[in-house]
Amino acid sequence: MRTALSLLLCLWIPLAAAAPGLIPWQAYGDDAFTRARAEGRFVLLELEAVWCHWCHVMDERTWTDPAVAEAVAQHYVPVRADHDARPDLAERYRDYGWPAIIVLDGEGREIVKRAGYIPPESMARLLAAIVADPSPESAAAAEPSAWASSPLLDAATRAELERRWVETHDFTLGGLKGFQKIVDRDAAEYALLKAATGDTSAARMARGDLAGARRLLDPVWGGVYQYSTGGDWKHPHYEKLGFIQADYLRLFALGYAAFGDPRDRAAIAAIHTYLRRFLRAPDGAFYTSQDADLRPGEHSAAYFALGDATRMRRGTPRVDHNVYARENGLIAAALVQAHAATGDPLLLDDAAAAVERMIATRRLPEGGYAHGVSDSAGPYLADSLAMLRALIALHGATGERRWLAEATATADFIARRFARNDAPGFRTAAPSGPLAPVATLEENLALARAANLLAGYSGEARHRAMAESALRYLATPEVALARLSDPGILVAAREMANEPAHLTVVGGRDDPAARRLFSAAVRWPVVYKRVEWWDRRDGPLANPDVAYPELARAAAYVCSEGRCSRPLFSPEDLIALAAETRRTAP
Repeated sequence: MRTALSLLLCLWIPLAAAAPGLIPWQAYGDDAFTRARAEGRFVLLELEAVWCHWCHVMDERTWTDPAVAEAVAQHYVPVRADHDARPDLAERYRDYGWPAIIVLDGEGREIVKRAGYIPPESMARLLAAIVADPSPESAAAAEPSAWASSPLLDAATRAELERRWVETHDFTLGGLKGFQKIVDRDAAEYALLKAATGDTSAARMARGDLAGARRLLDPVWGGVYQYSTGGDWKHPHYEKLGFIQADYLRLFALGYAAFGDPRDRAAIAAIHTYLRRFLRAPDGAFYTSQDADLRPGEHSAAYFALGDATRMRRGTPRVDHNVYARENGLIAAALVQAHAATGDPLLLDDAAAAVERMIATRRLPEGGYAHGVSDSAGPYLADSLAMLRALIALHGATGERRWLAEATATADFIARRFARNDAPGFRTAAPSGPLAPVATLEENLALARAANLLAGYSGEARHRAMAESALRYLATPEVALARLSDPGILVAAREMANEPAHLTVVGGRDDPAARRLFSAAVRWPVVYKRVEWWDRRDGPLANPDVAYPELARAAAYVCSEGRCSRPLFSPEDLIALAAETRRTAP
């Protein structure tokens, strides 16, 4: 869950005139710590983002202040890292917003951590206070003394997660309660799952979240703003991040599949249009983000109130043209989900094109994915994990075996590279440098769901073991209950405890009847499902756990626990029988 603490909470302050930069920033890396140890200095890390308004303000006001610059020159090694270029650091410090300020000693011990914009006077005082007393403000968080022995939640942890999910929901405005309005996409998905079982309160929560999410749409260009301040949906912050577009595209797809509201269908189209116009590269890959500001550091509410033609005459906020596997995998997976909800083939085509570009340009020989053109400390779990989700989604939406083969190679790379040997779960990166990579809730949550579904398709025990390891990490109460609310754990645990809904089409890929049946199976509005297309000419399925009769015509089957329904020959019969089983499907 992206809590309010993990996003910046500040009011806009008019900028003073820019002054030349006074801080000799260097790239984050081992050299900074080596110098800090040799010279008795501290490492001053600013984790920034190119789209971040308040990072621009820091540049304009704080880092140009002579007193701040003098303090840095005397006692600190100043280093910067781009939030989008370093997903390991972004995950580690996600609760400290943008910019995040972290001061460490030469051994990598964290002394202070600060979230958001710090005015020059406050920064000067902070830097002086650290020199006077370099004791860490708080002890490093210790890992639990014992990990959950089962990947399934205990009753008390489940009940508390359920209580927090309801308690944090804003029943008046939708989304999360609080000054900063966002929609937690896991909370909304859990509400949709419960709504499908007839839970009217959950349906109300889901509809409220979808309505709030629609308020974050740019009415002119499409795309979703990051969040709104002021305790309502009327004061958006205008940056448009690639992973945010993916999150909301997936949410609207799930909502449209569940409720059929044309407003959610329109939201899907608005995000897709924005992606194609502003974030899609000529080769089909996706760029990373678009800035909140037309001019760095200058608040842009007046600009975003304009129409398209006037905006274009004034120029467009900068697009970060870096192409990362993480963003492309997340966007591609969301496009596939939107295709499943709408049947629009262009959504699927765009997803496949982005994934093909990542295979061509970011795939590593061992099966994982590099982040960008060059990775200073990679590879990172975030990239391979996002691509794993996209590859599984493409296999489920097309039945093509090449996507499953790629997903298997990627999952095996993750297991080799990122598994923790001394504890359950998976870490953000392989160990290197003074800051040991950590396991994070978000990544283990996504991996648990992806590996569990992959196990259904592959039939491989090792993939199920990956999911169980990630869920043992998540099911440990100290992890599950560490934050305000994490209902995604409820979703993952529910999937782990049940088999995916299983629909299989048997027939040739060149058979129009088989194509119609498969399209209906893909569009059936259940998220946790295993959809397969068996053309006997391709050889056995990867997981041949069911025996299908040989018939002279294409047929579909609804399967469970190694047994299947009678042959179904029309999309209508397939959906009708599948719907009968939905009450027992997760």
